[in-house]
Amino acid sequence: MSETTIAVELQGVTKRFGDVVAVDDIDLTVADGEFFSLLGPSGCGKTTTLRMIAGLELPSQGSLSIHGEEMGLRPPNKRPVNTVFQSYALFPHMDVRTNIGFGLEMRKVDKDERSDLIDWAVSLVEMDGMEQRKPNQLSGGQQQRVALARALVNRPEVLLLDEPLGALDLKLRQQMQTELKNLQREVGITFIYVTHDQEEAVTMSDRIGVMHEGRLLQIDTPEAIYERPITRFVADFIGRTNFLEATVASGDEVVLTNGDRLRVPTSHPEGTAIAVTVRPERLTVHGRGQAPEGSHRLDGVVDSAVYLGNAVTYSVSVDWMHLEIRCPASLAGDRRSPGDDVTVSFDPDHTSVVIG
Repeated sequence: MSETTIAVELQGVTKRFGDVVAVDDIDLTVADGEFFSLLGPSGCGKTTTLRMIAGLELPSQGSLSIHGEEMGLRPPNKRPVNTVFQSYALFPHMDVRTNIGFGLEMRKVDKDERSDLIDWAVSLVEMDGMEQRKPNQLSGGQQQRVALARALVNRPEVLLLDEPLGALDLKLRQQMQTELKNLQREVGITFIYVTHDQEEAVTMSDRIGVMHEGRLLQIDTPEAIYERPITRFVADFIGRTNFLEATVASGDEVVLTNGDRLRVPTSHPEGTAIAVTVRPERLTVHGRGQAPEGSHRLDGVVDSAVYLGNAVTYSVSVDWMHLEIRCPASLAGDRRSPGDDVTVSFDPDHTSVVIG
């Protein structure tokens, strides 16, 4: 972050509502031109954080700056940001073009310049030919495009998006995820995106901040958060995983509940109770005793096998827990059945140590 321009910076920011701490002493920097997502369950503080950046809420303590300027008590309309909400908030009596240009008109932008900017925004979100339609004549996805165009036409330094795709059906939401990321790359504006949808955050973001109970638990790239979570909550919230309970034996070895020793680097002190997390797709099912040398092996019995089209998901009981395993359907010729004695293998390099 030191070699890039910082668009938004929060230092020691806390927000209280009476006795409730909604955001608890968070530090955050978002780089200029970055697509950054705040991800977490409902009530974790992500929307409150977004609203503080927008100026719709003021921090109880801490500092918040945009491109190096402290925002302090600066009102929303004096901040270089725009916000897109899940509800779209379009004016029902205005057509597409008038909705998009509303902010420009309020700022008394010259009529010719305003027209050019609206043309640019309409084309940007691919709404050409629909400029005269009212919101009730548009689909949900089209309304979302108009809301985006209305925000982008003002050329904000930072665009804030609060669950903007939440009201769309799954197929349209997935389509809009791709469009939104492409749009962000094209305009080059910093996007700060709030969502509770893990797939959405992983698909679009340059970096993700995972929030829980008002705190930022981990900030990293989607790949790093998925492959190397640092807390049990993050590992469990981002996709599915298996937790192998263990105790730290040394700096590079842990002891699993069943007594097996596993070489996994960890900075936690000897004797610390931890969990080793292994993603389902990192596990492989073999006939009993047929796992390759060099892998870690656990013997068990298949409880269930579920065909999912592109994959088969197994539940396997080992002597102290159940494992979830996801295998490509291309390996269907080696399919296992409930009751089969199997050996499950995994590479220790594909595991992470978590606490909490």
